[in-house]
Amino acid sequence: MTDVLIVLVTAGKEEESLAIARAVVEEKLAACVNIIPRIRSIYRWKGEVCDDHEFFLVMKTRSDLFPSLQSRVRELHSYEVPEIVAFPVEQGLSEYLSWVSESTS
Repeated sequence: MTDVLIVLVTAGKEEESLAIARAVVEEKLAACVNIIPRIRSIYRWKGEVCDDHEFFLVMKTRSDLFPSLQSRVRELHSYEVPEIVAFPVEQGLSEYLSWVSESTS
C-alpha cells in the first residue's frame, strides 16, 4: 500500500473542469489531473433518472491531502453534491509514486 490516492470527480462543464484541475494542481493539492471529456452519466437525482454529458476528472494526490483537496473541489464545484471519491493506490511505479508525493505539498 502507498500513500497515493486516485480521486474521481465529475463536472458538467468544460470550463468548470479546467478551473478545478488548474486550481488543485497549482495549489499542490494534486500532482496531476486528467480530464476525460464528454462522458455520459445516467444517475438518479431527487427522485428522477437523469441522463447527462459530463467531464471526468482523475486526480492523483497523497492520502493526507484528501480532506483539503475535497474541500477545495467543493468550493469550486457547481453541483449541490459533487462526486468526489478516492481509491488507494496499492502498487505502482516507484518513481511515479515519488513524483506524486514530491509534486504535492
